Amino acid sequence: MSLVLDIAWTHVRSRARQTLVAVAGVATGVGFSIMMAALMEGSQDDFMRQLIDALPHIAISDERRQAPHQPAEEVYAATKIYGLTPEERRRGIKNPLAIMAAIESWVPGAIAPSVKTQAILRYAGRDVGASVLGIDPHREPKVSALPKQMRQGTLASLFRASNAIILGSRLAEKIGARVGASITVQTGEGVQISAQVVGLFHSGVRQVDEATAYVLVKTGQVLARQTGLVNELRLRVADAMAAREIAGRIERETGYKAVSWQEAHEDLLSAFTIRNVIMFTVVGAILLVASFGTYNIISTITHEKARDIAIMKSLGLPEATVRRIFVLEAVLIGLLGGLLGWMLGYLLCLGLGSVEIKSPFMDATRLPIAWSPLHYAIAAAVAVASSVAAGYFPARKAARVHPVEIIRGAT
Repeated sequence: MSLVLDIAWTHVRSRARQTLVAVAGVATGVGFSIMMAALMEGSQDDFMRQLIDALPHIAISDERRQAPHQPAEEVYAATKIYGLTPEERRRGIKNPLAIMAAIESWVPGAIAPSVKTQAILRYAGRDVGASVLGIDPHREPKVSALPKQMRQGTLASLFRASNAIILGSRLAEKIGARVGASITVQTGEGVQISAQVVGLFHSGVRQVDEATAYVLVKTGQVLARQTGLVNELRLRVADAMAAREIAGRIERETGYKAVSWQEAHEDLLSAFTIRNVIMFTVVGAILLVASFGTYNIISTITHEKARDIAIMKSLGLPEATVRRIFVLEAVLIGLLGGLLGWMLGYLLCLGLGSVEIKSPFMDATRLPIAWSPLHYAIAAAVAVASSVAAGYFPARKAARVHPVEIIRGAT
């Protein structure tokens, strides 16, 4: 084995220019494939993180997936009833504290009650529809990123004023309100109150920032005209990817509709699936082109050493040993190119991550980069595999030819 390694190292070292070209080709392919994978996956992870943090992982409402069966439908299986007005029931989740305690006993995470109402916010002659959420400031930080999204004021500010309200940044721009302004909140139930703006938040999701406001739970109950009302439970679980399964179990146990963040954003997740296919296609194409380049360079080097193969066979080296020598040369070039490609990919990712982006439509000031060892491992594995193939097949073909024919052809 030492003889094989010595001959392979001599070949690699003797033709430095060819070796450097081969190594540079491998390193370029590895480096740029790592950069593209890190950039595309990083942008997706950043968007997903903003999307998940903007809202609770699971929202349990007082609605049901299916309307309850009417008594006549249960007695007469063949009967169909049309135009029947369902029985009017009291709004809200029944026994919310008991349901919260039951969910907390097995769900790894946190839960908070809320009161959700639709209202019109009026200020300076401007009327804007919004969703008003009554929350508990003590529990809210455990289920959402609202405290981190506050641009002015804090959640504790809801306790410091009568009928205090926190507005989304874009919602405040729509009606022209600032912190300290007194706005009118009116619901479809005919309730109208005067609320003081005590804070502004910015989640980064446009539909949330321009149509959401937060008040205390008691204020939300006043707007809904129902004391003790809790019509929504909001959960944040330890594993966000398990939200769909947890929501399904909650529905089965409570009967209330539980919507996970995956269900709420199914259209975006389907778009991400297409985006992942595009990402893997682009990265795969880069690796494929790089592997073809590596194959051409190393196979050319192997063909140019046909005379060396003839000499080694005339000295008594078997075909398997000759093949092993050139495969080892290809592995050395692939490994060296892979290591340099890792360095190039790291530097490219570092450079892209330091690029500052100034845009009024986003909070991030730098490109998001995903630092994953898997990107480096896949790129290096493809590079070494293509190098081994490039060294093996030409060497196998050349090693089968009789030494005399090689020498005659070479002369």
